[in-house]
Parts: sequence; C-alpha cells; structure tokens
Amino acid sequence: MADNNGFRPSKQCLQASSSVVLASILAFTLQIYFFSPISPEPLYLPQISASHNLPTNNKLQEVTKIGEGFLNKPEDLCFDEEGILYTATRDGWIKRMHRNGSWEDWKLIGGDSLLGVTPTRSGGIIVCDAQKGLFKVEEDGVSLLTSQYNGTQIRFADDVIEASDGSLYFSVASTKFGLQDWFWDLLEAKPNGQLLKYDPLFNQTSILLDNLAFPNGVALSKDEDFLVFCETWKHRCLKYWLEGEREGTTEVFVENLVGGPDNINLTPDGSFWIALLELRFEGIFGFVHTSKASKHLLATFPKLQWLIQGIHKKATVVKVAADGKMMKRFDDPNGSVISFVTNALEFEDHLYLGSLNTNFIGKLPLLELDDPNLI
Repeated sequence: MADNNGFRPSKQCLQASSSVVLASILAFTLQIYFFSPISPEPLYLPQISASHNLPTNNKLQEVTKIGEGFLNKPEDLCFDEEGILYTATRDGWIKRMHRNGSWEDWKLIGGDSLLGVTPTRSGGIIVCDAQKGLFKVEEDGVSLLTSQYNGTQIRFADDVIEASDGSLYFSVASTKFGLQDWFWDLLEAKPNGQLLKYDPLFNQTSILLDNLAFPNGVALSKDEDFLVFCETWKHRCLKYWLEGEREGTTEVFVENLVGGPDNINLTPDGSFWIALLELRFEGIFGFVHTSKASKHLLATFPKLQWLIQGIHKKATVVKVAADGKMMKRFDDPNGSVISFVTNALEFEDHLYLGSLNTNFIGKLPLLELDDPNLI
C-alpha cells in the first residue's frame, strides 16, 4: 500500500531482494574458500628482540647506483676471483661488470625466474632458476646440473653456495608454490621448503632438511664447519652443522629479527650480512597474518596484495657476528632510494645490494660508515 511519501515495497519484493543479496554473499564466500589456492594457517610473527632492534638510520640512501638502467631487478650478485661482478636479471640474462666498470650481457638463460648466484672454484658461476633448477654458466655455455630430487621437479630453487669440495648446498623455498606465487606461501604459512645438496662427483641431489618455512639465503661459515640458512617467514636463520660431534644437527643461529631474512653472505671477518624484508602489515591490516578468511580473500584476489605489502616501502640490512650477535644495521626507512633489498654482499670494503625493485645495484663504502653509533 502506498502512503503520502511514495511507494512502499511489498513484503514479497523485500524478500526477493534479501534472497539476491544473501545468494550473492554466499556465492562470494564459496568462491573465496573453494577457489582459493591456499590452505592457510595463522602466522604469528615473533616479537623483535631488543638486542636486535638497533636504531633505524638512512645509510642505505647513500648508495651509488651501478648498472642503472642496464639491470632489471637484480635479486642476487657475486664476484669471481678476478673481481668481476655477476648478477641474474628478470629478462633471463646473466650480466657482468668488469673491473673497468663496463657492463656486458654475458649469457642468456631465458625466462624471468633467475635468482641466487655463486662463483665456482673451477670457473664460471652457479645460477638458481626457480623453475628449472641449478645451472652452471661458463664461457663455453650453459649446462643444467640438476632439476629434480627423488623424481620430483625442483619447483623453487632459491639460493646456492659452493663448498671447497665442489658440493652445492641450495634452498628450495617452496615445494608447493613457484616464484610468481611466493606471496601465497607467505599467506599459507606452512613449512613447504627444503634444503638440498648436489654432489657433482656422482651427479646426485640429496635432501638435508625438509619442512622449512620458506628457506631462502644460504651461506657457509668461514671454516665450512656449518651452514647458515634463512627461514624468511619465521624471521630467523638456522645453523646446520656439517662437521664435528653435532654434524647433521640444526640449531638457531639468530632469531626474532626486525624483518624476514632473505639472502645471507659471509664476510671476510667471518660474520654475515643479511638482507631483511618487511613482512609485517601495519595499521588496519595487522590482523591479516592471523586471519584465515583474510588470507583466502587475498589469495583469491591477488591485486589486493599490493594494498598491504610493505616490502616495496623500505630496505634493511644487518651484519651479524659468527656467534649470532647483532653488529650493524643500515636502512632506507621509506624506500626513497632503494627498497626490497634481497642481498647484501661485502667485497673490497664496499657493500653491494641486490633488489627486486630496482634497475641498479647499490654500492656503499663501508669504511666511511665505520661509525661507533651504528654498532
């Protein structure tokens, strides 16, 4: 019945409208839960250790940009014995910078999934291809070393280091998700990663550790008696003993870091540089890591992820002693010069920085930054 103010909807009309709304909500909910690519668990990020939380600074804003415009998101880098710098870029190239500062498109592997690189004692470098496995790259060409473990394709080869006996230790960040879907692994928050070893003498790949939380960077100690690798989602690095009474055992090397550790590199004095990623969601999005429903929503609609990610907004690297004690910290707190730093490598009194958000490698003089206030 109409009144003086206009038409009044009938009861049937209201019921029909309500049914449409409820059906839409139900369909949306079913889409999120049944088409979500993840089966998430809550992730409780650790409290930052007071001993690790050194004052934030802006030292990374002082980097010199080398190879600017020539490089496409150089995630990792290394130097050979002659001081030539190598890096893998998103366009599938291994590029190198000679001693005189000139750059070269050295070898083309192809694809956009090249990550960790390390030099070999026999010449050339080893490259992690997240989709294909481990490649050896030499002047004569490119050869595939290993692409499978136990009959299963290596899905996400991440970082690699060579031991003095030629063995290669490398991380598989996830056995479930690939490089392009790395954020899904964070949202799922399950231990999908592995630490593997490749023996070039027998051409065999074996597993050292399983059920790891996104194992990322790997580095050998100065004496090669232990291996350190990063568990990004757990904000910690673990030590895996290679020799002695504790051979084959694992213990915490450093934990409760201010960010998720990405790559780790040995320094000449036996300490380690670690690149840290901002994985905490600030403000109103702080609940996401512990909310399964929110994780399903983000995984189903990937474009929403850019609203909450902090990795593109800052950069942090830390230097950690061989006993796990925090020594130094450098930052670009707002990412105005460099952000999403994935690697920090010390070479000839300079720190070289790789990133998945730049078209250059950062170079920082360490002697000029030998400031007591930063230690």
